[in-house]
Amino acid sequence: MTLSTVFTELFGLRYPIALAPMGGSAGGALASAVSRAGGLGLLGAGNGDRDWLAREVPIMAESTEKPWGIGFLTWAIDVDAVERALAHNPRAVMLSFGDPSPFAERVRRAGARLIIQVTSLEEARRAVDLGADVIVAQGTESGGHGARHGRSTLPFVPVVVDLAAPVPVLAAGGIADGRGVAAALALGAAGALIGTRFQATAEALVAPSTARAIVEGRAEDTERSSVLDVARGSRWPSTYTARTLGHPFLERWRGREAELAADRQARQAYQDGVAQGEIPPQPLWAGEGIDLVNDLPSAADLVGTLAAQAEDALNRAGRR
Repeated sequence: MTLSTVFTELFGLRYPIALAPMGGSAGGALASAVSRAGGLGLLGAGNGDRDWLAREVPIMAESTEKPWGIGFLTWAIDVDAVERALAHNPRAVMLSFGDPSPFAERVRRAGARLIIQVTSLEEARRAVDLGADVIVAQGTESGGHGARHGRSTLPFVPVVVDLAAPVPVLAAGGIADGRGVAAALALGAAGALIGTRFQATAEALVAPSTARAIVEGRAEDTERSSVLDVARGSRWPSTYTARTLGHPFLERWRGREAELAADRQARQAYQDGVAQGEIPPQPLWAGEGIDLVNDLPSAADLVGTLAAQAEDALNRAGRR
């Protein structure tokens, strides 16, 4: 059985697997490993920090001649950030969370494929109208940020597939093994965008304690909240919350975000805890697929494992 799809043909990939451009943690080593293994590696450029790009893009470009791309938080960037990224000739630019229209034409003019992540049908329609080459349908099971009032992956993906056709759609949210990749294909998606599972790999730019927390964590330990964004002074739009592993600070302030925003001492206590090593410097982003993350392989081995598991799952489903 082949895993060839419209998505793999568009980029010349071996497998319909893409690395989620997780801000900061999806650096050059991780993204290039995914690309070399046959998937699409996407650098997590976040807000387009100039120093981060200057460090990680050369690692990416020098490590592989396979297709790769760069992902941004659309609400947090400006045109200059996109132009700097395009100067490195990525095959794709992915825009998530915000209005992609100021950047879409620049990406196309540079010859890169435009990937737009959506969390609602309204966003999906806008992505189609903007001429997205690939649309990522993100369900609320995903780790990190997503829509406060989003939809679950299973019912959301096929609706976006139908709305966007013939534009290929990638499924995202709660996919952490090859069975999830197979399920995405069965829903009509052309592949899967995977985040949390790739954070627990040898190449991810995360602290060892973060990788261990993901391996040891459980789905019931995750929740969506804006508490940690408020505590960090993050400017994330209120329409997006983040799924993370639990934390004592989150427990203390759950449901009291407005009170926390007004309490400078409480926010300073959070910063002091980070400085003293009592609180991780970044929230422990983790999706509901975390129960399936049990080891810390190399990213290349993981891509191969995901593909083999997906083929096996589809073969078994066909026999039944």
